[in-house]
Amino acid sequence: MIIAETITEVRQQVAAWRKEGLTIGLVPTMGALHEGHISLVRESVKECDRTVASVFVNPTQFAAGEDLDKYPRTFERDVELLEQNGCDMVFYPAVEEMYPAGFGAEIQITTDMVHQLCGASRPTHFKGVCTVVGKLFNIVTPDKGFFGEKDAQQLAILKKMVRDLNFPLEVVGCPTIREADGLAKSSRNSYLSPEERAAAVILYKTMQAAKEKLESGMTDAEEVKKFMTDMIQTEPLAKIDYIQVVDGIDLIPVKEVSPGDLVALAVYFGSTRLIDNFTV
Repeated sequence: MIIAETITEVRQQVAAWRKEGLTIGLVPTMGALHEGHISLVRESVKECDRTVASVFVNPTQFAAGEDLDKYPRTFERDVELLEQNGCDMVFYPAVEEMYPAGFGAEIQITTDMVHQLCGASRPTHFKGVCTVVGKLFNIVTPDKGFFGEKDAQQLAILKKMVRDLNFPLEVVGCPTIREADGLAKSSRNSYLSPEERAAAVILYKTMQAAKEKLESGMTDAEEVKKFMTDMIQTEPLAKIDYIQVVDGIDLIPVKEVSPGDLVALAVYFGSTRLIDNFTV
């Protein structure tokens, strides 16, 4: 497996693959890889001739006071996992490689979808995500980019960016990978204390109960949110950031729940903020 630290190295290798007529998949990550990331790599390996994974903790998507400095960095382990699962190249750039002195460009979605859900409390986050993913798309020029459905807002925003800016690739959403007790796999799970980790199971339990309510005929979005709020609040260690029901494409809040809508939540356990969702 190739480890490339510069944009030039990536472009040269991609050009060689293109000359062979090979298709390329890209899996952007911030490292600290878990089974969720690896499921994206496996899907890329299945659908494309060559797979590139990026490992880059992107500073522009962190606001002041967020966990940039303590974000887990496990590159040697990440490389082992990627190689074991068929990845062909890892792009591991320094911050200066991606954002050289004088860098001043950005990609920003201007619709309300970036102000919903996580965007309400992280107003600059998706600007940073779109900018770095846009750069990665231009550097790697993949045929397909693979992203997890756990980050549903990010997935919807990147699909819009690709559509609106005519990036010549397909954005592929892949199912959320969960622990045995239902907790969505996340790099931030490592921050949880044993007590917080046990408490976090309330998220999956609440979503499963909400699905049953929807299947039994509950369609009022406020009722769904109240039901989920009441259930999560039975867990003393849980502090709700948001619970929202939104249109699955544009992420605008809905009053009546219908197929394709997204039920999304963010909840703190101590200082650790976990997100999860399901599609109706």
